[in-house]
This record gives sequence, structure tokens and C-alpha cells, in this order.
Amino acid sequence: MIRAAMIPAACAVLMLAGCGGEERLVETGPNPTIPDIRESLVPSMNIARPAGWGDQTPVAPEGFTVTAMATDLRIPRQMLVLPNGDILIAEGRGGNAPALRPKDVLAGLIKKRGTTQVESGDRITLLRDANNDGRPEVRTVFIDNLNAPYGLAFIDGYVYVANQDAVVRFPYQDGQTRITAAAEEVTKLPAEINHHWTKAMTRSADGLTLYVGIGSNSNVGERGMAAEEERAVVWAVDPTTGAHRTVARGLRNPTALAIEPQTSALWAVVNERDEIGPQASPDYLTTVREGGFYGWPYSYWGRNVDPRVRPRRPDLVARAITPDYALGSHVAALGLSFARDGGFGGRFAEGAFIGEHGSWNRRNLSGYKVTWVPFSAGRPNGDPVDFLTGFLTDDGQARGRPVGVLFDPERRILLVADDLSNTVWRVAPRAPEAPARP
Repeated sequence: MIRAAMIPAACAVLMLAGCGGEERLVETGPNPTIPDIRESLVPSMNIARPAGWGDQTPVAPEGFTVTAMATDLRIPRQMLVLPNGDILIAEGRGGNAPALRPKDVLAGLIKKRGTTQVESGDRITLLRDANNDGRPEVRTVFIDNLNAPYGLAFIDGYVYVANQDAVVRFPYQDGQTRITAAAEEVTKLPAEINHHWTKAMTRSADGLTLYVGIGSNSNVGERGMAAEEERAVVWAVDPTTGAHRTVARGLRNPTALAIEPQTSALWAVVNERDEIGPQASPDYLTTVREGGFYGWPYSYWGRNVDPRVRPRRPDLVARAITPDYALGSHVAALGLSFARDGGFGGRFAEGAFIGEHGSWNRRNLSGYKVTWVPFSAGRPNGDPVDFLTGFLTDDGQARGRPVGVLFDPERRILLVADDLSNTVWRVAPRAPEAPARP
């Protein structure tokens, strides 16, 4: 048991672990540098403490404006645009995994310092901005009494919600601003322990399938592999019957799923493992291949073996898929949305927006921004671009932390959920100035 008086000193040790600094390595792209494992008794931990936005907003590239579309939310996560243009925002916090080790307790304290203290919403909020000026005319609680909702989808007159324990659906009438009908359970989801509780979800391009991401119940199997049954996987779910099958395995925590518009392929952002060094195992963006195995817990970034896992499985390591694109270690990518119908044009015409929540388990902060990964012909093609920044202050405090991102091609806007300031930000091209009258 850790006494309260010991915690500050222990936290200081965690912050200083690995004080030699972090090497400058290639952390992003298809061929990142994978350094040797650097295990330590206590891993490096450092999180940006909340600072608030004040009169500031996130910073977008030249030619864009950023405004707060909704504030005072209750932990916004993922978003969805309904056919009539209304915006849905899932709000809440889940998880109930007990700590296994003293350092798990300390990690929990460190992480809590960088999160909102607002009560979990367990609801979905609706915004209606009919004239697309960024100031919603309608804001209502669309559905409440949910269980840590996260993923959202719409298919054939139903709104689908991925709670932390089940996919449920609600009948929807066009223009409806509140649903009071009882939830219809589509399928239960693995929810025991829920070390990683978020259940990402998207629909296939043809609307016949729901894809659901289910994170692992541990860092690298330390709770025993029995606790990992149907964890670290992506499911394909029949939205009508609830029948499901496993599409891919070994994805430690697939936190967001999306369909690439040119190829209709399923892509995911995945959060990788901790405690083998601040830069050893990059979080990544990847296609989700049918029948694919992506390494967890036995290996990372393809066939790099994690020596901590027992028993070893060289047979599985031998067929581990190397992900498509590294995002950097511990950036905690939680959002993924592809530009559609020409996106914003120019260099932001084809590619993916990625919400990076930000690190807590490396000395030098990483993430805390929205990244753009350019694509060509349905594949990543080029270096990542910082699209939305300003979430960190110059002295390393956090004004906000991005989660879900959503590109709306009809309105040509990008929405970004910020679960630290409890805001949804709206990024739009700046309107051209009217010519001066002679």
C-alpha cells in the first residue's frame, strides 16, 4: 500500500525517470525508427496540467478560422452528422479497471492531473446550425441515460451508439431533436474490467456492416490472457441481427475507425503499449485487414518482439502485420476522419485528420494537436502536417486535448471534440473579403 505522504516524491521519481532525455528519431511515417527497448522500474511520466483557453482558440493554418461551436459539454468524445446536417456529440467517461501494481496507482494519479473533473455526461447532445455560421440555433440533449457512449453511426432510420458494454440503437425521424424511446440492444460488447473502455464504431460504405473497435484489458497481458478474450480486436456486426465476427486481432487499443472514401477500406488509429521506452512503440494509423494480426501483445510495429510477454508466441509474431503509418509514440490518437469530396482543397484535399489526445508517459510531451496525414490514391503519401495546434502553452500546460474529429463535406468544416475544456471547435475556411467599393 502506498501512503499518501509518499506520493509526491514517488511522482517526482516518475517524472525524472529516463532523465537522459529522448533521442531525436524518425517517429512518424511508414518507416519509423524503432529504438531498442528501455525498460525501467518506473517509466517516464509527464502530463500537461490544465490551463484553460481564456480568450485563446486553437491555431489552424493560414486561411482558416476557428470558433467554439459548443462549450460546457460533459466530456465530448466522438461525433456524427445526421442526414439533415444535425451534429451529434457523444459525452461521457467509462472504465472500471482496478490497479494491479503500485505504479498503476501512481500512473492513475498522473493521468488524472491532465483530465477534466466534469461529471460524465452519459448522453448525446444535438447541435443544429442550419445556416452554417458556427452558432447553433438548437442545442438539446438528444439521448440520455447511456453508459459511457463513444462510437456513433446512422443506418436506415436508426442511430447506433457504442456504449462501453453494448451496441444499442434508437429509431430516428428526420429532424427529431430528442429521442425518448428505449434503447434496443444490438449486441453485447466485452465489458469485463474494461481497462480500455472506449468502443469505437463506424459503418461500412454500403451500410450493411457496423465495425466496432474493442481495446485490450491490460498493457501487455499482465492480467492474464483469459481476460483478453475478444479484446484488442475489431468486430464486424450485422446492424439488424447483432451477429458479429472478428475481423482483425492484435490491435492493442483501436480508438477510432473510419472508411477511406476512395477505396472503401476500413482504417483505424491504434494506441500502442507502455513501459518499454518513450519512443519504442509508435501509435499508428493502419488499414484493418480481414483476418489480420497486428502483434499485440507479443510484438509491436510488426515483428519487434516484446520480451515481457509470457509465454511467447513466435508463430503469431511471424505473421504480425506492420502498420501503414506511424504517428509517434504515445500521442494517444483518439480521432480519425477522412476528407471527402475534395476536402478543403489544395494540400488538404485528400487525407486523414487525426485527433491526438496527448501523452502522459514520456518525458517530452507529444500529441496534443490535430494532425493531417496526406493521402494519394487511397494511401498515405507524405509527411504529417500539424493542422490544429495551440492546445499546449509555451510552458507545457494544456489548454485542451483533442479527441474525436469529424470532417463534414457538405459544410466544408472540421469539428474537433476537446474533452479537457469540454468544447467542440469548428474549423472552416475563412470567407473571402468583399472587394472595397470604389
